[in-house]
Amino acid sequence: MHILMVLTSHDQLGDTGKKTGFWLEEFAAPYYVFKDAGATVTLASPKGGQPPLDPKSDEPDAQTAATERFRADSDAQSALANTQVLAGLVATDYDAIFYPGGHGPLWDLAEDRHSIALIEAFAAAGKPVGTVCHAPGVLRHTKGSDGLPLVHGKRVTGFTNSEEAAVQLTDIVPFLVEDMLQANGGLYSKAADWSSYVVSDGNLLTGQNPASSEATASALLAQLA
Repeated sequence: MHILMVLTSHDQLGDTGKKTGFWLEEFAAPYYVFKDAGATVTLASPKGGQPPLDPKSDEPDAQTAATERFRADSDAQSALANTQVLAGLVATDYDAIFYPGGHGPLWDLAEDRHSIALIEAFAAAGKPVGTVCHAPGVLRHTKGSDGLPLVHGKRVTGFTNSEEAAVQLTDIVPFLVEDMLQANGGLYSKAADWSSYVVSDGNLLTGQNPASSEATASALLAQLA
């Protein structure tokens, strides 16, 4: 069982002068769900090397058992510091693909042609595609074999408009995940803000927010089983 995890390389929060990147919990929790299940995990990003960490996800109130485990895990830290370049990877080498969120993916991965092609290849092969929080944004331009948006007619979730408003970034992000999924024909649903919520539709698995990261990864493993 070989799982590809794709992280953002984007570190600028629009033109605010503030930093963004990937959300630590949304990487750490799925990473350990996969590793503890015996999976081989490959980490990749558009630029390769160390992906940028959203500094807010490193603050004390954002820490969980998984992030604390990561901080004590030199092997995981080394793997994260040396992500492979996304452009060199092919779907046939992996059994599933998973995208942690953070705001970064809205800028780079949502528009990255290599990421789009990988997702489309995984979906066409019937392999699980998992995304959590802002990472469903990577599905913005992906198409199914019918030429329609990949999410068209599929049950999906992702970071809600009200959650984005709560973190005061509605006018900063390039697009709102909830609005985009609906505009692409996705059958969007959500739970209460900040509660764990995962939607599975065939091999497409989406989680609403950071609290959903572990459950989304577990749902992906269930698909592989």
